[in-house]
Amino acid sequence: MHLIKVQATIQASLNHTWTCWTEEQHITQWNFATDDWCCPSAKNDLRVGGEFHYEMASKDGTMSFDFWGTYTKIEPEKTIEIALGDGRNMFVSFEASAAGTTVIEQFEPEKENPEDMQEAGWGMILANFKKHAEGK
Repeated sequence: MHLIKVQATIQASLNHTWTCWTEEQHITQWNFATDDWCCPSAKNDLRVGGEFHYEMASKDGTMSFDFWGTYTKIEPEKTIEIALGDGRNMFVSFEASAAGTTVIEQFEPEKENPEDMQEAGWGMILANFKKHAEGK
């Protein structure tokens, strides 16, 4: 299985990083790649077999879609595995260190967009997560 990988080290505790990643009120604050997009709502049933649904929308109201998936494995504050709604797989790991918490996302690329564009987009979302989790 071919995967794209993005990662960031968050200057925050593992517990705080996990909370910001998994709780709905935090997800809506960081889950978008650019300032002209937003995440107006997030539903997160964090259990194996549970689903997440994140509404991704342009701020001008011209586009929106449901980014969703089903949790296939969860180890609290360690790893999350997801079957995305379009059949691809996604893996997220959380690793505590003296520098903070490293979040590593790996996902199967989709076929519609070039892989470097997908990596850049997911990297920008992760950068927004980092800013939010660090309180910046």
